[in-house]
Amino acid sequence: MISDNARKGDQQAPGRSLFRALGHTDEEMKRPMIGIVSSYNEIVPGHMNLDKIVDAVKLGVAMAGGTPVVFPAIAVCDGIAMGHIGMKYSLVTRDLICDSTEAMAIAHQFDGLVMVPNCDKNVPGLLMAAARVNIPTIFVSGGPMLAGKVNGCKTSLSSMFEAVGSYTAGTMTEEEFKEMEEKTCPTCGSCSGMYTANSMNCLTEALGMGLKGNGTIPAVYSERIRLAKMAGMQVMELVRNNICPKDIMTEKAFFNAMTVDMALGCSTNSMLHLPAIAHEAGVKLDMEIANEISAKTPNLCHLAPAGRTYIEELNEAGGVYAVMNELNKKQLLHTDALTVTGKTIGENIKGCENKDPEVIRPIDHPYSATGGIAVLKGNLAPDTGIVKRSAVADEMLVHEGPARVFDCEDDAICAIKGGQIHEGDVIIIRYEGPKGGPGMREMLNPTSAIMGMGLGSSVALITDGRFSGASRGAVIGHVSPEAAVGGPIALVEEGDIISIDIPNNQLNMKVSDEELERRRKAWTPREPKVTTGYLARYASMVTSGNRGAILEVPKK
Repeated sequence: MISDNARKGDQQAPGRSLFRALGHTDEEMKRPMIGIVSSYNEIVPGHMNLDKIVDAVKLGVAMAGGTPVVFPAIAVCDGIAMGHIGMKYSLVTRDLICDSTEAMAIAHQFDGLVMVPNCDKNVPGLLMAAARVNIPTIFVSGGPMLAGKVNGCKTSLSSMFEAVGSYTAGTMTEEEFKEMEEKTCPTCGSCSGMYTANSMNCLTEALGMGLKGNGTIPAVYSERIRLAKMAGMQVMELVRNNICPKDIMTEKAFFNAMTVDMALGCSTNSMLHLPAIAHEAGVKLDMEIANEISAKTPNLCHLAPAGRTYIEELNEAGGVYAVMNELNKKQLLHTDALTVTGKTIGENIKGCENKDPEVIRPIDHPYSATGGIAVLKGNLAPDTGIVKRSAVADEMLVHEGPARVFDCEDDAICAIKGGQIHEGDVIIIRYEGPKGGPGMREMLNPTSAIMGMGLGSSVALITDGRFSGASRGAVIGHVSPEAAVGGPIALVEEGDIISIDIPNNQLNMKVSDEELERRRKAWTPREPKVTTGYLARYASMVTSGNRGAILEVPKK
């Protein structure tokens, strides 16, 4: 056992004395030591129930003959951090979570790990750590929130953000606004649409790192507690058989995850996180492959914000395995990929039928023949731009309009709410990328304001920042290279005609090469917005969005 390095032999008597100080018995010190990474805190609604999940995991580990040991991981609530400086700290925590988990796991020589995440950067951060540490590991999330209900209609956090725009525009009364605030988020759990948290928890199943239901069983269901106990027991099987994350998170597994991503219509943030996780697993995941996968993968689900169904309904329809079983009817998955069950994807999804064709469209009757996410390229985005195609109105799939240029998110929000944006405009928000932000803020406030003010079918938004999974509309993020390193988005001028062609994966500005070269020569880098602390260190090491915003030591 790996833990023998910390607990066995005369030389480790001092260490054993410290285990005894923890209350460990001789019997516990002979068993495999399983680290349970608890993301519990009292600031993220999706994490407030994780103490119960962790307790269930501990019981499962102990029942299966292991010694469970809990240690923490941080998590930021993107919804609470949205719209102020706090959002600069969201994406950057992904690497803090990964690094700190690596430190704890290796310093204490755990034999296996159970990751208990739920929201946003917490899930990919722990998946990155799992690949980096590469000891037997399983995931069990805290589960999704139930949808809210207002005036008999289900609702979720994206509706609340859009309500701000409606209230500002005068199309919603103060009483209606307050009722939305009180009823939109009714339970603990990750916010109930196909936002980033639920996207990554569902993709954890597709990667093979979580058990069936990891992404969809609601947080408040007792079934979630049973799932946690099963995860605790199953990690012991992984330890006994020495099945490690890199045995599971192979190139085939990432292909499967991207295929399921397209079918579900996941958050565009998955296009940041999957490459970063793959990087830690030693798998090269080029974003170029996304359009290849999308071209042959039908979009089967329109979950909020793209549609009016929620994660709880996806769960009732059969969950991620039912989606995968639909995809397998056209042999779109690598069914021989190994999973934490000790079985293959093909074995896991056998017999997992689609119980509601209104929630999960049959493979022969999809919402669209192509996937939910598209990668765009052109002279405005030579590397990539990412759009959630399944959440774009048909009339905005192809659009041309004048650029309205803003060098930060805050100025753009003021212009939108101040009535300065008009039908046909293309809002450009730049210097908000990984380096320029720094931290690549989510743009849920401006996208929600556009929707709430009735401009969603006529106004587009393009940024080198990123979007919440709750964003919808013709909103294109992750534009690379970013403005801070002199990418073409830094060269756009007010009134330039911007051309968006999502079906043909094109994003261009109608400016001649000669004019762009003139502007490029005249461009000078901006002074860093932050020069001290973690954000400054992050900005010095982070790569572009098209590479997953991974960290690299700067070359001398």
